[in-house]
Amino acid sequence: MKLRIKSKLSLGILFLFVVIILTGIVGLFAINKLADESKNILKANYESIVYAKNMQSDLDQFEVRNFSSLGDFEKNLEAQEKNITEPGEQEATSSLRDLFEKFRQHDTSASLIPAIRTRIYLVSELNMNAIVRKSKETQQTADKAKLYLTILGTLSFLLSFSFLLNFPGYIANPINELTAGIKQIANKNYSQRINIDKSDEFGELAEAFNSMAKQLNEYENSNLAKIIFEKRRIETIINGMKDPIIGLDENRNILFVNTTAIKILGIKEADLIGKYSPDIALKNDLLRNLINDNGNNAPLKIYADSKESYFSKEILNITAEDKAIGSVVLLRNITQFKELDLAKTNFIATISHELKTPIASIKMSLKLLEDTRIGALNEEQTKLIGNIKEDSQRLLSITGELLDLAQVESGKITLEKQFVEARSIIDYANNALKVQAEQKHIAIKINCPSDLPKVHCDLEKTAWVMVNFLSNAIRYSNENSEIIMEAKNVPEGLMFSATDHGKGIEPKYLDRVFDRFNKIPSGEVGKSGTGLGLAISKEFIESQNGKIGVESTVGIGSRFYFVLPIV
Repeated sequence: MKLRIKSKLSLGILFLFVVIILTGIVGLFAINKLADESKNILKANYESIVYAKNMQSDLDQFEVRNFSSLGDFEKNLEAQEKNITEPGEQEATSSLRDLFEKFRQHDTSASLIPAIRTRIYLVSELNMNAIVRKSKETQQTADKAKLYLTILGTLSFLLSFSFLLNFPGYIANPINELTAGIKQIANKNYSQRINIDKSDEFGELAEAFNSMAKQLNEYENSNLAKIIFEKRRIETIINGMKDPIIGLDENRNILFVNTTAIKILGIKEADLIGKYSPDIALKNDLLRNLINDNGNNAPLKIYADSKESYFSKEILNITAEDKAIGSVVLLRNITQFKELDLAKTNFIATISHELKTPIASIKMSLKLLEDTRIGALNEEQTKLIGNIKEDSQRLLSITGELLDLAQVESGKITLEKQFVEARSIIDYANNALKVQAEQKHIAIKINCPSDLPKVHCDLEKTAWVMVNFLSNAIRYSNENSEIIMEAKNVPEGLMFSATDHGKGIEPKYLDRVFDRFNKIPSGEVGKSGTGLGLAISKEFIESQNGKIGVESTVGIGSRFYFVLPIV
């Protein structure tokens, strides 16, 4: 018969209840028996002794010939006759009655008093002996009750204590074993089994658990080969890729590295897989640059394939259920594109340089044509020469910007830094474009405190940027308006800005203002230029560790600024 856990708990509680009831019954029985024996001593013997004592007192009165207490003697004797409980007490009491009757009816002389006294003493002695004997019996009963209660209490304590120790374990141990088994299953240890040799719910639960673990183990083993095959296939694909790939887990330990990545790192695969990447990066500068996501998107120059190669780095963060589980560092070989870009840069630089000579010749010829010593020009010829002169100047400006761009793209920007007054940069731009501003009746307001610190920069390139800002501001400001040129201290360094009150730039174009060849529609920045001025300005400022930016509101105006650090 299978006992359920509920039945076992009920039996355990019933056992404790029976032990408590049994102990109470035995104790109550012993107490009642002791009470009855004590009551019997008081009723049967102690009262007889009291009667005998009273009769002794009355007998003392008889000796002095005082017979007034005969009635009391009679009452005590009658009471004694009703309280005969001990062997021999009946004979002694009857003899006492006979002697008392003779004394009262026939002979009141003192000759019968000793005999009466002897009978009273005999009655008293019988009851005294009975009290002693019954006291011993009561003591024996008490000792037996104590012994029985001690034995029963000890057994009850031992059984209850054993129950208290074992029964909780009977319930808790299977639960603990099941909990440990479940944790092992959670850790994918499907070989875990639970051995609970019981026929109750715990046994059934253990059987169900073992059956589940067996099925999970079979499922795991059946899919293991497939998983291993897929893993090897993925590894083969990754190793077959020409681009270097490095996989990291959430703790930045290296999970996998393909053959190309091993080659450029110059580290054995065994020294990479499973290792903590920052520890390895301490001895490998290339790995340190690869795993650090510093936001720098500049191409990496790496010696690979027996030549200097260029790679673009991309870090892909892998998540699962909104939890980061790792990342992949992917390098794309852009050497071919870099070489093409370099060829393009060299081509632009060469063409621009070659164009400057004929353009300069054209300008010289135009200057000679304007000389009246050569001959007078009619109005139409003068107008044509003016147009040619403007186009030549525009071509010269474009070739200059292209040369600057070629210098920027080649990475060969030469900086001649010096400590410069902030006012000198503002004045340089103002003096260069003062006439152009006056032609449009635009007032240039300068805010430049005299106590500003000097800035360590390339004066020519920094002033060129300020000139570009002011030129754009004049170009897109309305006539009779105002432009504010300002220099001031900010937490990052010294800020220079030019603020106009033109049409402003729409928000969707703000992110592309400093892109190369970018022209904002609707007559904004780059209306008549190449779209290179602001891009070159950005390169000039960032090459000096500065920051450049723009703020604009449509219909109100724009504010172009750059910040240079103060040394």
